[in-house]
Amino acid sequence: MSTPWTRRSVRRPLAARGAAPREPADPARIGRRVVRRRATGMSAADVASAIEDARFDARQDSRHEHLADDERGRAELAEWERIGQLLAGAAPDAVYDPGVDVVVQEELAAEAAAAAARQAELREAARIAARADELQALRELGTLEQTEPREGDEAVRDELTRRAGWSVQADVDTWLAGALAAYRGHYADPAARAAAAVLLPAQLLTHAALLTELAHLAPDADAGQLAFAARLATAAPEAAGDLAAFLTRARSGRS
Repeated sequence: MSTPWTRRSVRRPLAARGAAPREPADPARIGRRVVRRRATGMSAADVASAIEDARFDARQDSRHEHLADDERGRAELAEWERIGQLLAGAAPDAVYDPGVDVVVQEELAAEAAAAAARQAELREAARIAARADELQALRELGTLEQTEPREGDEAVRDELTRRAGWSVQADVDTWLAGALAAYRGHYADPAARAAAAVLLPAQLLTHAALLTELAHLAPDADAGQLAFAARLATAAPEAAGDLAAFLTRARSGRS
């Protein structure tokens, strides 16, 4: 016998919505939520009746090829059975309440945490895009070199490279290398420099190391005079690294 809250007709695919969902629909998750909503306030006897109906539906579905692998139907039956076991161990007059169902509350907490993480990712992506717009504009104005680097600019570099390719990347790499060499902006913080050593490519770090040593040799040299360092670090990064190390040892020996 079917009851109004448990009988399922043959399910058809949901109509497509106007906007694409942020994540794929999960039939099993939908099924569990439907069962929990229907089961709210039910007694153990009510749930036992619903379980019988769900088992009947499962047997009926198994006879149809297009319903034989019904993920949502299996999830609904499993959830009815879980709720039945939950009420079986409760007081005789107990009714189902998802608000005190530990499994439900744990799932809700996990979903809330995942949603918060997705929102944080979206905010970070928006921040990176806005900062990339800013740096691209400063580059076009010719004032990028005077700009203080900020935390997270390593990710912005990757975004600019994705957008505009090598021509922009070369300018941004030169700017970041100069900032690293001069301990400018947030690169004055040792922790930020350590993080940059992991986030930035080796040739940029080599360029920065070479600029650091060249600054000791020629403190008054401007960026144009030291432009060869970027070409050397790009064309022969290993040799540029060896040169930076040699200059460091020579300077240490003089001190």
